[in-house]
Amino acid sequence: MQIRVKSGDSLWKYSRVFQIPLKLILDSNNLDNPNQLMIGEVIQIPGYVTKSYTIKPGDTLWKIAGWYQAPLDGVLLLNDANPFALKPGEKVNIPIRVTWSLVNPIQNYDYNTLVTDVRKLLAVYPFIKQGVIGESVMGKPLPELVVGKGNKKVHMNASFHANEWLTSALLMKFIDDYARELTNSQMLSGVSLPPLYESTSLSLVPMVNPDGVDIVINGLPEEEPYRTLVDEINNGSNQFNRWKANVRGVDLNNQYPAKWEVEAKRKPTKPSPRNYPGKAPLTEPEAIAIADLSRRKKFDRALAFHSQGEVIFWGYEGLEPPESERLVTEYSRLSGYTGIRYVDSFAGYKDWFIKEFRKPGFTVEIGKGESPLPLSQFSKIYQDTIGIFLSSLYM
Repeated sequence: MQIRVKSGDSLWKYSRVFQIPLKLILDSNNLDNPNQLMIGEVIQIPGYVTKSYTIKPGDTLWKIAGWYQAPLDGVLLLNDANPFALKPGEKVNIPIRVTWSLVNPIQNYDYNTLVTDVRKLLAVYPFIKQGVIGESVMGKPLPELVVGKGNKKVHMNASFHANEWLTSALLMKFIDDYARELTNSQMLSGVSLPPLYESTSLSLVPMVNPDGVDIVINGLPEEEPYRTLVDEINNGSNQFNRWKANVRGVDLNNQYPAKWEVEAKRKPTKPSPRNYPGKAPLTEPEAIAIADLSRRKKFDRALAFHSQGEVIFWGYEGLEPPESERLVTEYSRLSGYTGIRYVDSFAGYKDWFIKEFRKPGFTVEIGKGESPLPLSQFSKIYQDTIGIFLSSLYM
């Protein structure tokens, strides 16, 4: 919600009137001098939207504020109307506190849905910052969302594998709930959120493989040469539920230089709907983008969300630090998922992250069954994994 500064306004006043933490208002605005606002300057107030109301005979701002459970001072701040001389037909704006979910995860969560939801979140919670870390093969921008200002840096990503797109909906549900309850000074799953915001910078890349996700959900791409390429790789079948790869038939989670040669010897040797590691490590723009982001930001820990199995992989060749075991023990306690240290599978992002940085890296396999997991599992998966999300921020 936007407010135009009037004489006597201050950020502290906005914080008091709208009951929004001052820190979030500060972080929602790029102000040269937060202590000296300029009359007419536009200020972003997180956690609110505006509703237009047309004045009827007998209306007062006090009545209108009561009907919408809006702060009267907030209504006055938002409007230039004379509160003692309202005219029928005149329009006023009412500040409405957002207490509902902006993200609907119970749907086929393709790239367009992601982009729409990102836009909604940024409009209501402008303290969330968006960056673009690269593009997919087909040129789709890969968004990164960042929440929090702390020195601890935590990264999470989802949908490395196309038919595991439910993980994207999961991360977007996490950030929606986190931002809403943080703004409203409410706990999330019994956890106080302001200390997490202050201590931790959270980086989310909610859809690493948008081209692949769109193939699984929407079928063959319209654009050439990708339509013909995907059709050939899939042997002319219009069934894409087993498709894990990007649009070029490369498995993005087999793309990392962490015993890549071992995987290359036992995996498909040409583009395939699943498991082809490519001609060499880090040939695909999506995998490169995540690697570059990790090198640039030097995260303290990284969690890659996959499906399925209700397990958490956390080791690589003995290079994982002691902290990893402490974290996975807590993740397992909170989720019921089984921690597995080593597995005969390499070249994944988690493997490379541990090898490259000697920091805790995890692959969280949500749910059970065959991917794409049914939407009917989402509620249970969310309840199982919300503890992993939150404890990654406070531990």
